[in-house]
Amino acid sequence: MNTLSITVDIEDWYHIPSVTGSPFSVYKDVDEFFDKWNGRYDYLTEPTKRVLDMLDEFDVKATFFVVADVADHYPGLVESIAERGHEIGCHGLHHACKIDPKTKKPLMSVKDFEERTLKAKEMLERVCKQKVVGYRAPNALVGGWMLDSLEKIGFKYDSSISVNSLYNKTDSSLEGVSSYPYYPKKNGLEIGEEKGKKIVEFPWAYWNVFGFNFKIPTAGGPMLRFLGAHVVLKGLKQSLKRGHTIFYFHPIDISNEKFPVVGKGRPLYWVVKGNVVEKKIRYILKNLKDVNKVFLKDAAGEVL
Repeated sequence: MNTLSITVDIEDWYHIPSVTGSPFSVYKDVDEFFDKWNGRYDYLTEPTKRVLDMLDEFDVKATFFVVADVADHYPGLVESIAERGHEIGCHGLHHACKIDPKTKKPLMSVKDFEERTLKAKEMLERVCKQKVVGYRAPNALVGGWMLDSLEKIGFKYDSSISVNSLYNKTDSSLEGVSSYPYYPKKNGLEIGEEKGKKIVEFPWAYWNVFGFNFKIPTAGGPMLRFLGAHVVLKGLKQSLKRGHTIFYFHPIDISNEKFPVVGKGRPLYWVVKGNVVEKKIRYILKNLKDVNKVFLKDAAGEVL
């Protein structure tokens, strides 16, 4: 039986691109947000604790991709995740977009990306007392050049790519890429040759609708909120038949609180969340209880 990695992205409501870290956000970055924001900001701690309890309930260990600034603004939260036996991965320093969502052109230099990402990696390692070897691009916006840099600064794997028929958040065609692990080519994200990258890419699950060759993204995240749990489960099970695959969600997906009304361009982004999403996650975990679940760092070791 092929393996599955349960992954959790640790970010708060203000990390989404309509609020911070994108060309169209209200605040340029998280630093500006905290300089100007006077209200409550922590909507992350409570649902994260519920996620940890739920994973204990299902006897699941997950890989948590953490935005590094969480370590500064939520004292003890990252430590609590590591202490419960979960793997810590890097989700960027401030969850800023590294490539433009529309043009897919870089929004920072290679040098800046490497310096910021290495800083994030080292911050997380100091806090969680474990090596951080995995990366997930904020907003899943990833370029091939980024993986070259990730390999250079010590990462062993990335998990950012979603192959589907609705959108492409990368700077590459993704020709030949499916939902199972592979080595990308140099300066690109397509499958590499023998002398390509050593870093392993773990793409996300999709459901190839029978007879139509139409791929629906079913790894989780926002699609988990808007699709039925049975559709996500279909995609996960189909992807498992191809090889190792990924399921992911955010603690704020299950928050029952109303987030501050900040941001522009995404009025329906948080229409579906809370208990209804938690029920979907529980349904999926229950129906995948017999699937062998592994940390991504362990799965990367098997690929290597």
